[in-house]
Amino acid sequence: MLSNFRLSMAWLHTWFGLVLGFVLMICFFFGSLSVFDREIDRWAIPETRFDAQPMPSFDKVLLPVFQQLEPDEQDYAANMPRLHDPAKGEITPRTELPIDEYWAYTTHRDPVLRMGAGFGVPLAKNPEDHNHIHKNVTIDPRTGTLLPDDQLKIGSEWFYPMHYSLHLKWKNLGYWVVGLAGLVMLVALVTGVIMHRKFFREFFTFRPWKRTQRATLDLHNLTGVVALPFHFFFAFTGLVIFAGIYLPVGDTLLKPMHQQHEMRESAAKGLPHDAAGVAAPLASVDSMVEEAKRRWAARDMAGEVGFLVVHHVGDANSYASIYRAGSDRVALVGEAIHFKGSSGEVLYEEPPRSVVSEIDQFLTGLHLQHFEHWFLRWLYVLGGLLGCVCIATGFVFFVEKRKLQHAKSGSNASRVVEALGMTTVTGMVIAALGMLVVNRLLPADMVGKGDWEKAAFWLVWALTMLHAYVRSAPVRHAAFNPAWREQCWAIAVLCLTAVVLNWVTTGDHLIQTVFLDPYWPVAGVDLSLLTCAALASWAALKMARRQGAASYVANNNHEVAHV
Repeated sequence: MLSNFRLSMAWLHTWFGLVLGFVLMICFFFGSLSVFDREIDRWAIPETRFDAQPMPSFDKVLLPVFQQLEPDEQDYAANMPRLHDPAKGEITPRTELPIDEYWAYTTHRDPVLRMGAGFGVPLAKNPEDHNHIHKNVTIDPRTGTLLPDDQLKIGSEWFYPMHYSLHLKWKNLGYWVVGLAGLVMLVALVTGVIMHRKFFREFFTFRPWKRTQRATLDLHNLTGVVALPFHFFFAFTGLVIFAGIYLPVGDTLLKPMHQQHEMRESAAKGLPHDAAGVAAPLASVDSMVEEAKRRWAARDMAGEVGFLVVHHVGDANSYASIYRAGSDRVALVGEAIHFKGSSGEVLYEEPPRSVVSEIDQFLTGLHLQHFEHWFLRWLYVLGGLLGCVCIATGFVFFVEKRKLQHAKSGSNASRVVEALGMTTVTGMVIAALGMLVVNRLLPADMVGKGDWEKAAFWLVWALTMLHAYVRSAPVRHAAFNPAWREQCWAIAVLCLTAVVLNWVTTGDHLIQTVFLDPYWPVAGVDLSLLTCAALASWAALKMARRQGAASYVANNNHEVAHV
């Protein structure tokens, strides 16, 4: 019975891992890149290559920017017809929408500041909902100068969302696919532990000199065991973070109760839930910031502002919420202090969190890693890449174990699986590198540059799939697949090309960014690219030697058989 149970677990582990392993590979790889998403942004947008800045003065820097913002044209066109109630009157023109909310956000890794405004919809279908047309901008916090916001932030706006949404926005499909993959990963981890009887022995076992199937399985087991807590934790917390999407009871079944709870919570804190409809000026937010810092210091947690938001702008019920930055801890921004907008008096100071809330914020913060700890960040990258290795070796082992059997039966299954696996192992890396190369080739002021970069990403990825399938023909005859070696060489060439192009187009070569005028966000990306090039070249040479040895043995066997 125990043997049958282990076989059942092995079947579950194999097929669940195979079907959704492609998605998990994307999550792990782009999740690893997301650890340094802001640094990749600096590499991709040279205009933002300066030191990280704290939250600037609201009164002198931010407020003048807020006052000149207008609702975004695309957001207005897409959402205004949905939010406006025609039965109540004519639709309000875009430039006449009243401003209702200001917000600004920064971290210890952000040279630039992201900020935006929410414009109210006067004749909304559901006035009790959060009805806003938005306008978001990026500024240089040193001067308040608007920076071009049409350039794609490749790290934070493309690689980072890719790992949890796959950029499949229709009906939040990407979130659901990733959520299913995360659930399957938990199953795969548990079944993987159950099916291996010699768990601790396999922790120390790796025999790279053995044949491909044995060496691959050793590496699969080793990476799975070493990073098991990391993989389990991130799969679990990812599901927790997006639980509101998977179980949206606050927006569906329990929406009336949820809205009532929000109103009661606001009343308990003394924070107006709705605008009063009476105009009132905004007091100095800088004074509120100073008072917030004084109160944080009095509680023995002095810090900077990470996020601030002003609600009901220009109204008697306006209030400002100032949140402490969380770079010195695991939990996200918090310890908010709320001020009355018209006078600056303190309305409510957030008390210490409850145990449940503290656990939730800790788990969320540990997953999103906004804290300032560079060594731990690199451990996150290592854990994510170990996940990639574990999944990739699982693909290879699956094919190697069945390749000869499928060749004898004339089946094309191994070739298809190997081509798909290659597309999500080396092909995905090539697509990301192709995006960086195109970023450096296209002019910075090119209209629609971000769209071209996105198109290049998908096109390059599609070409790697085509190449993987066409060049995987030998797999059908149980022979070595040359496509792996070729795509590894492509990775090496693209990495070197990206580093050279960064030097040529910006002048920021490694001697400059490491020694003469150190700027580690850019130097770190270049050094990572060179490391990737070296590893890819080593892998390509290793595969070439192994293929040569396999061909030599096959030829000798053929000659002996002929004699």
